[in-house]
Amino acid sequence: MTLGGKDVAARPRPTARRIELGHELRHLRQQAGITLGDAVKGLSFSETKLQRVETGLQDFRNAGDLRKLLAKYSADDDNIERLVELQRTASRQDWWTPYTTATMASAMPRFLGVESEAQAIRAFHPTAVLGLLQTEDYALALHEIAKPVEEYTTEFVQKSVALRMRRKERLLTPDDPVKLWAILYEPALRYVVGDPDLMRGQYEEITRLAQLDNVTVQILPQSVRGYLALTDFTLLDLGATLPPTVQVDNAGAGMSITDKPRDVGRHQRMFEALSRSALPAESTPQLLHQLTREVTA
Repeated sequence: MTLGGKDVAARPRPTARRIELGHELRHLRQQAGITLGDAVKGLSFSETKLQRVETGLQDFRNAGDLRKLLAKYSADDDNIERLVELQRTASRQDWWTPYTTATMASAMPRFLGVESEAQAIRAFHPTAVLGLLQTEDYALALHEIAKPVEEYTTEFVQKSVALRMRRKERLLTPDDPVKLWAILYEPALRYVVGDPDLMRGQYEEITRLAQLDNVTVQILPQSVRGYLALTDFTLLDLGATLPPTVQVDNAGAGMSITDKPRDVGRHQRMFEALSRSALPAESTPQLLHQLTREVTA
């Protein structure tokens, strides 16, 4: 496939495969009525490792361990061979490995895997433009502002910005682009990052992306009297084979990601409430044009 005149290779998705494998293993264990502690008895790995495998944070590496576990679950031969093959593909290197640094949030690799597999994304951001909608200049300026406070290295900034731009490609690929529904808080859009030209370029980019069939952008007005969430979050729809997942940024540059129905349901209700309070998507270009006039006045 091509993007902006450049060839874009199909992405391997090993982390997404680990998540899929973990989800199936958890289902088989629960179906067999076996606890985590009972599952690992007599095996060469710990309860903690199995828990990490079930959440997609780790893989077995050793097919023998997986086969022994599946035997405990009374899995049939077809299921065993299918899951062993799934583990084999899950152990490959992720596409984002060259972008990683030691200071990346520990939950980030799992989030990237889920995001790569997502068919639809719904996200709210109250303090800055959502990462998937950012221009490279805006993303770089944000990191440079935070650099002395967070003690970011130049390498971290460069790799983080490059990773953000690579993630954005999924909006633009002609081959089954991901659907994005973003809600942006007006004060976040009024937060001037860099100079007026940079902000004008960012407003124009949001306007351009909002015209795509797979992208919807709503703006939550500053004068909202309805519901307002105080933190950003992302809901990821993984289709029929995997449960929906939510990612939330926490204090101290932390990140959590979970598919627990209670947490996902709560954030789905939050997003629906925010959408009802936000302006209709048809109003987005007009408001962005108004912001462009104000910032360049």
